[in-house]
Amino acid sequence: MQLKRKSEGRTNYRKRLNLLLSNKPRLVIRKSLTKITSQVIEYTPKGDKTIVSCNSKELEKYGWKGGLKNIPAAYLTGVLIGKKAIEKGVKEVTPDIGFNTPNKGAVIFALLRGAKDKGLKVNIKENISPGESRIKGQHIAEYSKINNNIFKSYKINPVELPKHFDEVKANISK
Repeated sequence: MQLKRKSEGRTNYRKRLNLLLSNKPRLVIRKSLTKITSQVIEYTPKGDKTIVSCNSKELEKYGWKGGLKNIPAAYLTGVLIGKKAIEKGVKEVTPDIGFNTPNKGAVIFALLRGAKDKGLKVNIKENISPGESRIKGQHIAEYSKINNNIFKSYKINPVELPKHFDEVKANISK
């Protein structure tokens, strides 16, 4: 009989074992329909221990007015989790993307790049993360000129998103 989490399709134990063998805390990234969540988790024999966690909803404390599940929000969430992890004494992590598909330029790699840029040592290739213009939201600003109807949930004009991104990044780094 299979383990419950395996039969439900929630845990890949072979992949988990490989992550645990690295003897480093894991940077766990999960996407929902509304936000992106990240946690730094350490294995203990009694069970996993969460060291720090954050989600893209916390960006609103730093003045973020854009969407919460796009590439700029993921990058800023990575910067925030990197800052929190370094404050707790974590220097190096191994990425745990779960069942997310590792596509080049994906949201999960924007978060990993944000954590890496903040000073957390993350073993990812440079060419797999989104480009600088996508991280700043330039693609959103350009698309909003064509179709602005899908950005009604934003509290800012999407054309101003790249400039706003820099302001929020500076607020997080303070």
